[in-house]
Amino acid sequence: MDSVTLDALDLRLLHALQLDGRAPFSRIADVLGVSDRTVARRFGKLRAAGIARVAGVTDSRRLGHAEWLVRLHLPPSRSTALARALAHRPDTAWVAVLSSGTEVVCIFRVPDEGPAPLASLGRLPHITHIDAHRLLRPVMDRRWIGRTLALTDEQIAALTPDATEDARPVELTDLDRRLLPALAADGRAAYPDLARQVGWSESAVRRRLHELRRSGVLHLDVEIDSGLFGFSVQCMLRLTVVPGRLGSVARALADDAEAAFVATTTGPHNLVAIVVCRDAAALDTYLTERFGLLDGVDRLESALITSYVKRAAPEL
Repeated sequence: MDSVTLDALDLRLLHALQLDGRAPFSRIADVLGVSDRTVARRFGKLRAAGIARVAGVTDSRRLGHAEWLVRLHLPPSRSTALARALAHRPDTAWVAVLSSGTEVVCIFRVPDEGPAPLASLGRLPHITHIDAHRLLRPVMDRRWIGRTLALTDEQIAALTPDATEDARPVELTDLDRRLLPALAADGRAAYPDLARQVGWSESAVRRRLHELRRSGVLHLDVEIDSGLFGFSVQCMLRLTVVPGRLGSVARALADDAEAAFVATTTGPHNLVAIVVCRDAAALDTYLTERFGLLDGVDRLESALITSYVKRAAPEL
């Protein structure tokens, strides 16, 4: 990974897939002005190297699922094994190692607004402390901007799907329960392959996938390390903001170029964020200068993200 360099075409292809993860290579190629074969070959190379992966991600709010941010403290020698075990669980949506291995942080998705599954975690050896707080509302409606700077406005318009989200409640079908895990593993899987995996007809799979995307239940994301874009430092921030300023501070952070995730939460810290910076010096500048201008921030804690073990897609 450290020796990989993305060229201009790679960056444009990845930006295109962020706009529409299932866009046909022929359509992407037409917009980028290259051949279908070139686009397919480039993406195949990136995926085979483990650099980029398209994953189908469900919207917890549309499904009535609670999201719990769980933080576990343990000896660094045990953190990697625990993070990998958590990553294999179907109810985790995100797993990361923080603070050089002294913390493992994950997001659990729990059906029917249920509690975090802490009983089993508490029985694990070597864990010295656990806390869990409910993620209340994501504030950002975009991805980290560093991944989406390669295309022109005209190219973005040509590749962006029409916004057709249907706000009506969604109840998952038996087909959905088979289809969504397959799309989580490979958001670009071909319809015949999906049909074979789930045991339904290709036409039914095609129709239901379209409905899930249109309803906003299913989104497609490109998983890729920000270090390949020249940004080597990622940091989790926990903020305590006075209630009257919580909304304005959350919106201000969500507008920052450094922001990758911002959400309100329960607990002693009422706002959590993930920020991406070019290096440690840039992070220092962001923390000292940016937060000095934000009125209402009473307390700020930061922890460097050492590694991601699961971003959205399951372990293969």
